[in-house]
Amino acid sequence: MPRPSRYAPNNLPRPRHWSDDAACSGMDTAVFFPGGGPVPGKLEAEYAKKVCVQCPVRSTCLTHALTFREDHGVWGGLDEQERAALLREARLAAERQRRQEKAAREKEEADAGATA
Repeated sequence: MPRPSRYAPNNLPRPRHWSDDAACSGMDTAVFFPGGGPVPGKLEAEYAKKVCVQCPVRSTCLTHALTFREDHGVWGGLDEQERAALLREARLAAERQRRQEKAAREKEEADAGATA
């Protein structure tokens, strides 16, 4: 975080961040980015997900990952494929909703034109 002004001291405390309360706080981040080590990535991802199960900020972490399109690693208890599926499902649901709203508007316009 930038200092409020160039005259502010450099020793100001960092503002609290949601990740400070995460169950993974202080852990090696390599655990949450599987695939680079000697242990198969799937086993690493399962271990990371077990850490996430008990995390008090799990939903905030997942929201961050979805908002900022984190492409790699385990975030909020979900791996890359699971987050991609979640985003895909949300996109499809939004598209279905738009189609339903458009059909309803067209029906209303047709009904209004028939009664006029």
